Amino acid sequence: MYGLFEDEDDIFMGSPKSKLMDVIFNANNDRVRAELQNFIDRTAAMELMMTEKFGENVDRDIQRFMLSSRDEVDEHSKSLYIELMGTILSQSE
Repeated sequence: MYGLFEDEDDIFMGSPKSKLMDVIFNANNDRVRAELQNFIDRTAAMELMMTEKFGENVDRDIQRFMLSSRDEVDEHSKSLYIELMGTILSQSE
């Protein structure tokens, strides 16, 4: 899967982030809203789970992790852009 990201312009004619933005602005508005709501709900749940497990300094810990694992975070972010784009496109009318 990571081979998809070697040359962002090769397969997607832009980065996964830019292609997701294209999809968000051109796909069915109701589908995009539903998927963004789902994303926010999942993020809220994960933050609450992390706070419960690791304490109140989750934001600080996340920032530290992002700084120390920048490459891994960037690669996973690309996967999430593609996943969300695929979900929106596969359920659009």
